[in-house]
Amino acid sequence: MTVQTPPTEGIKYAGSKLKLLPMILARIRALDGVKTVLDGFSGTTRVSQALAQAGYQVTANDVSPWSEVFAQCYLKASQPDEFYEKILAHLNALPAKDGWFSAHYGGTETDHKKPFRLKNMQKLDAVREEIDRLNLAWPDKCVLLTSLILALDKVDSTLGHFTSYLARWSARSGGDLMLKMPARPPYSPAHEVVRQDIFDVIKSRRWDLAYFDPPYGSNNDKMPSSRVRYNAYYHFWTTVIQNDRPPLFGAAARREDSHDKDNPFESFRRGPNGRFEALNAVDRLLAQTDARYILFSYSSGGRIPREELLDALRAHGKLRAADEIDYQKNVMARLTSTDEWTRRGTNREYLFLIEKGV
Repeated sequence: MTVQTPPTEGIKYAGSKLKLLPMILARIRALDGVKTVLDGFSGTTRVSQALAQAGYQVTANDVSPWSEVFAQCYLKASQPDEFYEKILAHLNALPAKDGWFSAHYGGTETDHKKPFRLKNMQKLDAVREEIDRLNLAWPDKCVLLTSLILALDKVDSTLGHFTSYLARWSARSGGDLMLKMPARPPYSPAHEVVRQDIFDVIKSRRWDLAYFDPPYGSNNDKMPSSRVRYNAYYHFWTTVIQNDRPPLFGAAARREDSHDKDNPFESFRRGPNGRFEALNAVDRLLAQTDARYILFSYSSGGRIPREELLDALRAHGKLRAADEIDYQKNVMARLTSTDEWTRRGTNREYLFLIEKGV
């Protein structure tokens, strides 16, 4: 049961739901009376983009600064494309310059364990300074920043994250940084963008359907927890957004504030009740969400075992559907130094639908 999905845009992302979008849309379209949808962990906003194009009123939420920027671009920016295209042409014409990004993230032919070539970091320094100087309204600025991140993602030399870099330059890294107009859904003032802890978002609010794709953590007990923190994986995008020149540490030049932070959904520990803290967080999320339907996606590589997750879902509503999708793991999972365990068996994505109050 799948449907044709509209095109969406995003970056290389460990939790991308690009392949799951047809199933997500099919499940939602089959339900009666669904108009308002919460995308509670929106990430690169591919799901929010698809829902907006399908005509739903979307609330996109994520704690990541770069996710909020994507959501503002695709859901809240109201100017016509021509307005942004003129500015993008101006930014593309700027001469490159040395600056903070080129000093820390730009590599040469001999210094190639960097995420980008020096020429593209010099271009980033010029473009990022100019974006701030233009002093645009926040949604309009987000269109430019989204274009910049999409352009950078096309010329990187990484596995899709920024905790380690390739030993040799990737073929795509030789290209030139070029900003293009993001493909936005038709504008609707009904959409909402928030950047809050999910438990704050769901207080005193109601939606027809809530879609949750929380961070999974890992079910591998030998894997250090720091390897699965999204805050660490994508620290570079945070710096591009904030342009704050933070203190850096380590060979990957990570932001000082990208050290591990407590996230119950990524936790590998067990709580006082003997259950995984991640499962306790999901149970609390299901209980506190005021929505007729909850669509929940998860991975077989996540901390919570499938049957325990199913028990939690059934405890909060009638299970309407339980889909399991097999597909090859993403590039980042296949090429990490922990290859010996990431290739154990087939990666499966789960999609569960419950109706609350039944």
